[in-house]
Amino acid sequence: MTKTKIVTDSSANLTDEEVQKYDITVIPLTVMIDGTIYVEDETITRDEFIDKMATAKSLPKTSQPALGTFIETFDKLGADGSDVVCINMLEAISGTVHTAEQAASITKTDVTVIDAKTTDRAMAFQVVNAAKLAQTGADKQAVIDIVHATQAHTKLFMGVMTLDNLVAGGRISRMTGAISNLLNVKVALEVDNGALDVKMKGRGVKSINKFFDKILEDIINTPNVVEVAISHVGVAERCEEYKTRLQAALPNLKVSVQPTVPIIATHGGPGAFAVEYHTQAL
Repeated sequence: MTKTKIVTDSSANLTDEEVQKYDITVIPLTVMIDGTIYVEDETITRDEFIDKMATAKSLPKTSQPALGTFIETFDKLGADGSDVVCINMLEAISGTVHTAEQAASITKTDVTVIDAKTTDRAMAFQVVNAAKLAQTGADKQAVIDIVHATQAHTKLFMGVMTLDNLVAGGRISRMTGAISNLLNVKVALEVDNGALDVKMKGRGVKSINKFFDKILEDIINTPNVVEVAISHVGVAERCEEYKTRLQAALPNLKVSVQPTVPIIATHGGPGAFAVEYHTQAL
């Protein structure tokens, strides 16, 4: 029986335990801060990156993995005849998925590349579910199906405290960013089917708190929520507060809090955070 192996990029914000337990291959992205290049989760930790970004002279620059890295990885994993399913972050943030697609067309390994249409822990839900199923010996199509099913049952909401990073990264116009920051505007985004969708704009932190109060209530009242993940850029206290509220209402619900990875922190900026959850897929 042909084995299916799982590959993803480091934006999935997987834990070391998940990578090892479910035999997931992670291809790292890189980030440059003031002329020094760092490899996500290899030469810089998530907390170290947040500290360095706060004191950097300019916005960090992120880079997708090289084509050769994907080809080499696919060749190695398929050397024993295995198939590969490669799950990558949404195109709206990075061209990583297209590099993976190009590599898949070159390697001799049978590779299926999937645009997760999301990132961070919302993407990790897809990756972990795929890896768990692959370990049972399921065929590649079944693994692909669980990825798409998980994707359809996942939500990601992100709170952005400053638009400077999104403006510098080309995600919104400079005029919008200047006006918004002048007015102390905070923004809540939903990553919806591969696009960044603005759900709320308001002045001050209270406005963003009210929006996420509603998100937490929705989670509490939604049937069959499997897991909630809360990621952040240097605001652990706020996120632990959200976790406490969720677990008070749903004591058996799995809720995790952790810093996000450098590429997401670069776009979100200081103080950004995300609440991500998925319901039962299959």
